Amino acid sequence: MVVNPIRERVLSKFNEIRVQAHYALNPPQEAVFIPNQTVDEIVQATLLAVVAESTPTHPATATPAAPTPTPELSPTPTPTATPLPEIITLEGVRYQTQHGLWNYCAPAALAMALSYWGWEGERTDIGPLVKPFEKDKNVMPYELANYVNNHTDKRALVRSGGTLDLIKQLVANEFVVLVEKGIVIRDFNGRLGFMGHYSVVTGYDNTRRIFITQDSYFTENYEVSYDDLLRQWRSFNYVFLVIYPPDLETALHDVLGPYSDPDYGFSTAAQTAAQEAVSLSGVDQFFAYFNRGTSLTGLQDYAGAAAAFDQAFILMAALPEQDRPWRMIWYQTGPYFAYFFTGRYLDVEQLATTTINAAAEPFIEESFVWRARARIVLGNRQGAIEDIKKALEYHPGFAPAVEIATQLGIQT
Repeated sequence: MVVNPIRERVLSKFNEIRVQAHYALNPPQEAVFIPNQTVDEIVQATLLAVVAESTPTHPATATPAAPTPTPELSPTPTPTATPLPEIITLEGVRYQTQHGLWNYCAPAALAMALSYWGWEGERTDIGPLVKPFEKDKNVMPYELANYVNNHTDKRALVRSGGTLDLIKQLVANEFVVLVEKGIVIRDFNGRLGFMGHYSVVTGYDNTRRIFITQDSYFTENYEVSYDDLLRQWRSFNYVFLVIYPPDLETALHDVLGPYSDPDYGFSTAAQTAAQEAVSLSGVDQFFAYFNRGTSLTGLQDYAGAAAAFDQAFILMAALPEQDRPWRMIWYQTGPYFAYFFTGRYLDVEQLATTTINAAAEPFIEESFVWRARARIVLGNRQGAIEDIKKALEYHPGFAPAVEIATQLGIQT
């Protein structure tokens, strides 16, 4: 792909003006989703417990019940951990920036992570496959893993519920780690706001309590404190991706230990979220409830997940407008799964509509797909057809949209 810098600057400036005008007339932080339906009270009573003395104070109408922590997992035998070096820096990552192209954080980060293993491609080799529509808002971790597994001779796995110690263990054993996290930066509208971001961890320094990251937005060898990474990582359920050559699979699983099982990661993340939902406040408490919903969705406990997401959205509506992470559903679609598979089709439709309408450029194929699914069940076939056409416009060949298009008799 040849980048025309003059064209990109002109289009970027035009887009900036248009987005600013849209957001001035339709402030996205004002668009909040409030669930219309609720899960059965018996299910909620089983899953949630009120811990009033340790729950941070919120307006009475927006104080959620604290989730009951998931029962402790059975101990998994693991080798005695070898003490880690105080400082590790891995070499060999070829730095790539995301700038100059639309929404290229994911392709740039994945290109860097692959380069560590000798891959010689560029971000523009990845981008057309993971985001064929250039302004696609987000690329999911599973889409990055699919690219590695289907288009390279390397392998990749995605897990949730990671810890800072696990990142150090992986880096100390010479595996770079790609994490998805939330950062607060200024958008086209000049407002500070929450956005999803990928970063590649290539080192750490215990003496200074920092990670060394390759960050396509900021710079190479970008230092992030342990506390900052933990806070940023929380908003994405502590998800991480590891790339490895097939002949190192056993070595990787030795480092991962119980995390080799994806369900262990989800269960661990659910426990962490339950604890953080009680101990944290403000937007971090919102993230904790949202993470619990995401983890329970991964475990296919859709009723429990729906209850957690309900509490998260109630909390979000109670946050000051400037603190609301209104782009959340661009990056994480767990609520759609939870509400759809508990029969809450109106909530699926309303959440998707709120998400789509809040964006100046609603290039969010997942939301159109889920709204189409809900509309099919609700009897709005024409609306579903329009949504699937939009999803395929914004992500040509997107497998879930193609499947529904076939069901609806739409030519793709």
